[in-house]
Amino acid sequence: MKLLLLEDDYNYNESIKEYLEFLGYEVDAFFDGESALDAIMQKTYYLFLLDVKVPKLNGHELIKYIKEAKITTPIIIITSLVDIDNIAIGYELGCNDYLKKPFELKELELRVKELIKKHYQTGNEGVFELACGLRFNFETGEIKKDDQTIILSSKEQELVRFLIRRKNTFCDIETLRENVWEGKEISYADIRMYIRKIRLKVGVEAFIKSSCGLGYKIDVDA
Repeated sequence: MKLLLLEDDYNYNESIKEYLEFLGYEVDAFFDGESALDAIMQKTYYLFLLDVKVPKLNGHELIKYIKEAKITTPIIIITSLVDIDNIAIGYELGCNDYLKKPFELKELELRVKELIKKHYQTGNEGVFELACGLRFNFETGEIKKDDQTIILSSKEQELVRFLIRRKNTFCDIETLRENVWEGKEISYADIRMYIRKIRLKVGVEAFIKSSCGLGYKIDVDA
């Protein structure tokens, strides 16, 4: 699960990145707002962690661009600016949570997990009830089929998460390549093979539905 971190203080940047990676997240870390914005417009992230006072493009300006681009990824502001005016600005722009510096890394962990759970997950304990009778834990990447637990590889998990983020909507194979594989060199045939392997592991062909010319989708129960 890939997160974006914008923090110009080297020590904070390194410690936050290392801790989140220890927890199993992938983290793209940046020291200025312009570099972060370039990445945001090119990649898909599950959470933004943004400092406000950073070079070139501050955190509040960055949030404006995110919202103008209709990106719905949740945002946590991490900052020492905690007067009521700055807090109000952040929430008015569309941030989801504030974390005041200095903070314990354990608090960061709890805030990140809770926001991801709140934003993406629909059932108890962060489980998506899928239309084909399966259950997918968005955080752990595990699939439940009756009493059986199905383990996916990290890339298979990312593929399923992405399709669930676009639930009930077909995604073409180029969109999958750009987002799940970040535009890296991988053939369409190899992507189709990933989908075939997931279907075989799950044992339900309709888990990932396909349509010629439209791509692939996962249906999630309302």
